[in-house]
Amino acid sequence: MGDMAEEVVAPEKGPNAWAQAITALVLCGALGGGLYVVQKNEAEAADKPAVCSVGDKDEKAAEEAKAAQRVSGTELCRALNRGELPALLGTPQEHALTAYGSDGSVEMAGGTDIPMPEGTVRLDTYTVKLSRTYDDLPIAGMEDLLNDAEKTTILGHPAVLYSGQTIAIRFNLGGGESDTGPGGIARTLVVSPDTKDGGGSYELAIWRQDNMRPDDTALLRIAQEVLPTVPDWTAAG
Repeated sequence: MGDMAEEVVAPEKGPNAWAQAITALVLCGALGGGLYVVQKNEAEAADKPAVCSVGDKDEKAAEEAKAAQRVSGTELCRALNRGELPALLGTPQEHALTAYGSDGSVEMAGGTDIPMPEGTVRLDTYTVKLSRTYDDLPIAGMEDLLNDAEKTTILGHPAVLYSGQTIAIRFNLGGGESDTGPGGIARTLVVSPDTKDGGGSYELAIWRQDNMRPDDTALLRIAQEVLPTVPDWTAAG
């Protein structure tokens, strides 16, 4: 019998102004994939939707984020992991197999740390990730730096829709080394937290486990339902 293996995919960050974060984000994707292997088995055994787990580390990160007037990874996970998410994705028969948040940061040139909390929910067909970047960069002009990009608006907020390549990560459950390779397409929506495009962004990404192109309509439905529920979202006047 050959070694058992589990394959997941993680999105690769597009070549925008903070493309230095690619390595860190790929690493986060790999760690998230390892977590998925464990939590997916637990969710399947219980035959019920996964919930956003909250440990001591998560609670501490949430307290630090609140003190700094930032959203936490746990809050993003909970905003994303809503009961209607499968229906919004067009797969109403499915449920969340894994749901988790993280509160990382990205070090830019010059040593500045940019907080980047994120929440991720994985179903059988789709994975959905919602992240928040606390930099001073506006959305305007970002479409010139990204693949297959187009300007749009979400609930009156400036936004850019673009395509990115996922990275397939194959974990050898028999104890051997993991390996990586090209995956499918992730569709990503970068949205300004306010209507004036004053800096910083939300990034909502979806990709499929079968490497088929994701449904843009599903992505936009999720953005319209989820983003207004995040604590630091500013509604259009």
